[in-house]
Amino acid sequence: MKKLILSAAILLGGLSTQAAVIDQTNTITHSIKIQDEYKEIDAVPAAIKTALDNSYPGVKLDKAYVNDKKEYKIEITVRGEKSIVYTDATGNILKK
Repeated sequence: MKKLILSAAILLGGLSTQAAVIDQTNTITHSIKIQDEYKEIDAVPAAIKTALDNSYPGVKLDKAYVNDKKEYKIEITVRGEKSIVYTDATGNILKK
């Protein structure tokens, strides 16, 4: 009888030591998407087209955007390579 009680106590004691405290850390990532102030347009002024043709022979205009300052952001493809060019309304290329 003593052996039965002793083995039950050992068994129950062994089961209780299996429980362990696990530290959990919650990682929260905040991402902020900053949208520039450019709005997509359908057509660009002729001065910009002429300036791009002179600067980049064989240029293809993909998309064009304009902001409140009348600065244009133009996505172009030249010889299969995509680029972004910034210009003003008269066709002067801006460095950004």
